[in-house]
Amino acid sequence: VQLQASGGGLVQAGGSLRLSCAASGPTFNIYRMGWIRQAPGKEREAVATINRSGSSTDYADSVKGRFTISRDNAKMTVYLQMNSLKPEDTAVYYCVAGGGYGLGYEIPPNYWGQGTQVTVSS
Repeated sequence: VQLQASGGGLVQAGGSLRLSCAASGPTFNIYRMGWIRQAPGKEREAVATINRSGSSTDYADSVKGRFTISRDNAKMTVYLQMNSLKPEDTAVYYCVAGGGYGLGYEIPPNYWGQGTQVTVSS
């Protein structure tokens, strides 16, 4: 599976962005998908995951109520709608496929996208 993330950019605090992650490969539908972010000087943080069918999602407390993860298996794409953005959301956001357990990714992801920069100005 190859993952191509897009949709990052510069936005003011309170604004919105939608990240997309297009996958290639015949087995997209079997993978749990997620978004992991990394800010300079900080540890990686998984912000959202979605199961194979899209029926179950999980969010980090830091983004709960503001971010929404979704997937379209027919289009082999996963999305992250980010609303009410805050300066602390500034990070490189990575789309990941596979892995397991909780947001801690106790089983690491099988695949990583290249990352897309999100910058939120105050």
